[in-house]
Amino acid sequence: QVQLVESGGGSVQAGGSLRLYCAASGFTVSNTRMGWFRQAPGKEREGVATISSTGTTTAFPDSAKGRFTISRDSTKNTVTLQMDSLKPEDAAMYYCAARRFPGGSYSTLTASSYDTWGQGTQVTVVS
Repeated sequence: QVQLVESGGGSVQAGGSLRLYCAASGFTVSNTRMGWFRQAPGKEREGVATISSTGTTTAFPDSAKGRFTISRDSTKNTVTLQMDSLKPEDAAMYYCAARRFPGGSYSTLTASSYDTWGQGTQVTVVS
């Protein structure tokens, strides 16, 4: 069964750090483009990090550059999002996503480019 399960969310003070985990089953993250997205109430889902299927390339929006890091562990079949220097505006539900069916043009940080999603984990940043 194909599944993505996020964990690691919680409440943190502004300036603090959190590490989010995404455990995948039913497919292999090591040959799949993976991404992390977030969605705050009343806002669109936005991409905050992505790692290529080869694991050699990562990308972040300006809002996350220098603060967020994405990595994967092929032995555990997991993807991790390390978030540092958190700001109140980082508060949102965070989702792990996989692009399991590649093909055609796509944008790496656009939600519609991904076909498999987890249930999300909540991140709260207290100022």
